[in-house]
Amino acid sequence: MAWQVKLGVVGKAPRWTQAYKFSGEEATTIVQGIIVQVGRTGILTPVAILKPVNVGGVMVSRATLHNEDEIKRLDLKIGDTVVVQRAGDVIPDIIQVLTKLRHGREKSFKMPRTCPVCGGKIIRQEIGSKKEGQSAGHFCVNKNCFAVSRRRLQHFVSRGAMNIEGLGPKILEQLIIEGLVRDSADLYDLTEGDLAQLERLAAKSAQNIIASIKERRRIPLAKFLNALGILHVGEETAIDLANQFGSLGKLAAADFETLSALPNVGPVVAQGIAKWFAEEKNKKLLKRLTAAIKVQRPDGPKISQTLKGLTLVLTGELANFSRDQAKQLIRERGGEVASSVSTKTSLVVAGSNPGSKFEQAKKRNVKIINEEEFLRLVK
Repeated sequence: MAWQVKLGVVGKAPRWTQAYKFSGEEATTIVQGIIVQVGRTGILTPVAILKPVNVGGVMVSRATLHNEDEIKRLDLKIGDTVVVQRAGDVIPDIIQVLTKLRHGREKSFKMPRTCPVCGGKIIRQEIGSKKEGQSAGHFCVNKNCFAVSRRRLQHFVSRGAMNIEGLGPKILEQLIIEGLVRDSADLYDLTEGDLAQLERLAAKSAQNIIASIKERRRIPLAKFLNALGILHVGEETAIDLANQFGSLGKLAAADFETLSALPNVGPVVAQGIAKWFAEEKNKKLLKRLTAAIKVQRPDGPKISQTLKGLTLVLTGELANFSRDQAKQLIRERGGEVASSVSTKTSLVVAGSNPGSKFEQAKKRNVKIINEEEFLRLVK
């Protein structure tokens, strides 16, 4: 058990265990083409366009190919017949190319040399350490790339980050096209008059958006760190960093050695954090953001740690608070939140209309409590 604690967890994946799963349902189809998407970090992701096929009751027409190395590993070409399954019964994944079915008209795919959105320069750089097994990613280095700006802003305003309501993808796209917003800090300079010029946006909607932006001028450190879109830093890692450092200034000053020594933060994540805070453009962005936003320090263990050492899983609809609020209550009291039922699960909190986790808990003899019992625990 001591070794388990020492090895820790990366995201949702414990370093001290392996999971063996039954193979997902498979289907055969044809790769009709490959497109390239640009993510919020600038990374280019090739996506296979498939002849639509039913896999486990769902029509699948696309599957991510991750990167150029994965395409080479699969020996995949446009026009190939492939075997597709849904990883974890959710995400479509190409697991095999049936090379014996090739007819000679297949075409090889090459990653673009320029960004498919902005035409900017593409560089190839390693992701990960030699120890963990490197892979190569292609990145658009144009800091003004439209696709990168749009994805980054979408992440910044999302529910798990700043939670600014009303700013959907289409409105953000218009704001960028009109030159009203270049980065996340520009959002806090917007006025109702700026929004009034946008197509099909009513005055009331403009008022609501500005009101939502004003409401988000105070934000917990963990939410703010997640909103920044640092490579490899998601919701759980952001919480760990906020609790470890307590302030944005201390985290920004931390070097690679300090970061990589933290529990649940390996060298790859540490490298991404250190590099982000070292870049001049990010320093300027932080200065503008912190002038507009009050970043709140973690409260610390003032709340009674009644759930310390316990791992809880939530299922069903809760009447008294949202799923995010329930997670926060658990974490504030020292507990951990897991997305699935396992041998580590201490309690399952079941609201109305519980899902498959409820049945899994019964099979594993994990204690199930209702919302009323949960409320007594977190009082």
